[in-house]
Amino acid sequence: MAATTHTVTNQPPPLVGYDVFANDPALTEGITRYIAAERLDEVREELGTLGKAAGSAHAQHWAEQADRHPPVLRTHDRFGHRIDEVEFHPAWHRLLGHAVTAGLTGAWSRPDGHVRRTAGFIVWTQAEAGHGCPVSMTHAAVPALRAEPELAAEWEPLLTSPVYEQELRPVSEKGGALAGMAMTEKQGGSDVRANTTRAEPLAAPGEYVLTGHKWFCSAPMSDAFLVLAQAPGGLTCFLLPRVLPDGTRNAFRIQRLKDKLGNRSNASAEVEFDGRSWARRVGEEGRGVATIIEMVAATRLDCVSASAAVMRQAVTQAVHHSAHREAFGGRLIDKPLMRNVLADLVLESEAATTLALRLAAAYDGGTERDRHFLRLAVPAAKYWVTKRCTPMVAEALECLGGNGYVEESGLPRLLREAPLNSIWEGAGNVQALDVLRALRREPEALNAFLTEVGAARGADHRLDRAIKGMLTELADLEGIEARARRLVERMALVLQGSLLVRHAPSEVSDAFCASRLGGDAGAAFGTLPHTLDLAAVVERARPVIDC
Repeated sequence: MAATTHTVTNQPPPLVGYDVFANDPALTEGITRYIAAERLDEVREELGTLGKAAGSAHAQHWAEQADRHPPVLRTHDRFGHRIDEVEFHPAWHRLLGHAVTAGLTGAWSRPDGHVRRTAGFIVWTQAEAGHGCPVSMTHAAVPALRAEPELAAEWEPLLTSPVYEQELRPVSEKGGALAGMAMTEKQGGSDVRANTTRAEPLAAPGEYVLTGHKWFCSAPMSDAFLVLAQAPGGLTCFLLPRVLPDGTRNAFRIQRLKDKLGNRSNASAEVEFDGRSWARRVGEEGRGVATIIEMVAATRLDCVSASAAVMRQAVTQAVHHSAHREAFGGRLIDKPLMRNVLADLVLESEAATTLALRLAAAYDGGTERDRHFLRLAVPAAKYWVTKRCTPMVAEALECLGGNGYVEESGLPRLLREAPLNSIWEGAGNVQALDVLRALRREPEALNAFLTEVGAARGADHRLDRAIKGMLTELADLEGIEARARRLVERMALVLQGSLLVRHAPSEVSDAFCASRLGGDAGAAFGTLPHTLDLAAVVERARPVIDC
């Protein structure tokens, strides 16, 4: 009898069949904190259903298929007609359709809409992150379109609809629609005022034709796009539909799809407008940046939420592996050094999720103070949380050793995705400079920010010292631009610390304040003080497979 050499032992069970929402204490506690009591049971049920779907075998298979079969550009049909369509694997449509049906594009008119949508976005992004781009674009287009009430009345019901229809048809024939965005150009990048795309007015009020190019067009399969172009009155925002009201295709030429590091299931394109590209003005001429900035702010919040989702999925995988893998005489999760690493990852994840939910709650609040708070908190959070995502995911991958480096684990896909949100909608320097701009122009924003962090003053001496240090930095304007990253990092950490001190269990807030604010940690993950209750921190992140 031949010897059996392939007996599988000491491998963790597949992390499948679990509720992504219910297994995330920072998320469930945040929902309890921000959702009105009369809607809490409804929202918990809604997110629980989505959480079970995100942790299912079906969703994991869809994610793998969508990543392995990236979109393909079809510029012409078999007869030579120009069609400019992007073809996706069916798994992509299942993921995107599930997101739309779950209401992830419909936050603006629902009670507690932004908190419940942000929570859902964090949950469903853990299934697969690439399709989150059109979800985010569609959601974020709504506040920009409201600058033109007639357009908003036509498009908002479609963009917020729970109906997903992938075919390109006149929107008058569709039950739901998607929106993309085309702002940046080759010569300008983030400096959109350097755009050269021209908009020439037609006889009909508010109608124009566009000529030019866009170096990055997000979600090019969408039904319409918000575009910046130079009108006679200056840089202006426009809505450009893919299909004209008479059913013919608009002049929207897709030159190529970008070959990206990650986010491979999603299409990003270079597009051309040939002088026949019909568009409708959104807002006043010359007010393009002011009009589209509402869309940018909403997508920046999604950058924070998506990074929180990627971090959460990475740490969940690491804790699950360590809870079942044995080495050197015991389970990895019980080894003091591995526990230190895992706890450090959990802290980063919880701080990101807690901050994302607070920003969403401020959107729902809608007061002047909320608006001023968001003006500083969104770019600061976008800067810091997205920056922490890549090293955090890399460390989580290392917890799985060689198994984490293999595509089947899913960690390589997360690692390739991790840098995206730090670049999308303005890289780190853009966010840091935006914080400085807000500090100079809107003193009410700083007052609102300080009121928020000050709500925890006196609760932790390390947080108090960090707030004092931040105020010292703010008072010194010498060389402020060169120090912008340092300042914004401090602001984000103080805000996270304040939120955790007020809302997280003491073992979490204590460890965060000691390491992130008190300086009692090294540069790498896994260097927390050994005297902390690290086992309790890790236990909060252990997933339970029960569905």
